[in-house]
Amino acid sequence: MDSKLQMFENRLTKVFRHISKLARRQNITCYRVYDDDIPEFPFSIEMYEDHVYIAEYNRKHGMEEDAHEEWLDTCLELISKVLGVPPGKIWVKQRQRKENRQSQYEKLSLESHIMTAHEAGLKFKVNLSDYLDTGLFLDHRITRSMVREEVKDKKVLNLFCYTGSFSVYAAAGGAAEVTSVDLSKTYLAWAEENMQLNGFNSPGYTFVHADVLQYLDTLKLNTYDVVILDPPTFSNSKRMKDFLDIQRDHADMLNKVLLATKKDGVVYFSNNYRRFVLESDKINAASIKDITKQTLPFDFQQKLIRKCYRLTK
Repeated sequence: MDSKLQMFENRLTKVFRHISKLARRQNITCYRVYDDDIPEFPFSIEMYEDHVYIAEYNRKHGMEEDAHEEWLDTCLELISKVLGVPPGKIWVKQRQRKENRQSQYEKLSLESHIMTAHEAGLKFKVNLSDYLDTGLFLDHRITRSMVREEVKDKKVLNLFCYTGSFSVYAAAGGAAEVTSVDLSKTYLAWAEENMQLNGFNSPGYTFVHADVLQYLDTLKLNTYDVVILDPPTFSNSKRMKDFLDIQRDHADMLNKVLLATKKDGVVYFSNNYRRFVLESDKINAASIKDITKQTLPFDFQQKLIRKCYRLTK
């Protein structure tokens, strides 16, 4: 084995031993094992119960297509060995790659793989094969629990709700109403499925297909107790009226959200823009607390992958 591969194996063995132990202790079955720790091995590797989900980041690797295939197969064999998971349960996503070639591992992924993942006593439909993301953002595990703790009998609004994991946690916390809003019909239907998977069928749980930026202008004043706002960094979906740039637009968005929030209500705001700077002086909140560090789970400690704030009105 060449020295770089040996270095990758050593690193993976070490972090997997450490992180899987912490996960077992906390009864967590879906967690990140490795994230681009060594630049020559640009993977994100996650466990979803007894499956492994790998995304290869798109980098200039200077290899010919065939050499890259061979290198990838070698890496996957090594990952399979270290994590103790058979190749048939390993799912690989390669970002922006020519579609005409398949490695032996990709052939396995031609069949769609949908499974039910468990987190904090709740169930989530996860798709390991068909989308760029699985449907469950593991880095928000703690933030979701915080929401669950403070929504009893409250009205909750989940904007850019994606597959509704925050909505499921809110329902589990006994929220009186949960409104989930997203521009994607696919994700909205998935959010509804996640709610039903957990037996949450109350008429107070509604799903709204809308462009959030426009939807903000339709909100009534002082309506919600808790709002979750987890927008993409940029979005220029053809269905959106305006394009979204989170650095430019966040103060305006948050002020609209705060208008729709009741006095003493709470807004959880997070985003993945690495260079994000919160313009607190432009935001009409009673208090703003940076909760980035306290909401980063043990399996994401090495990387500051997102910012997270708790605002009160």
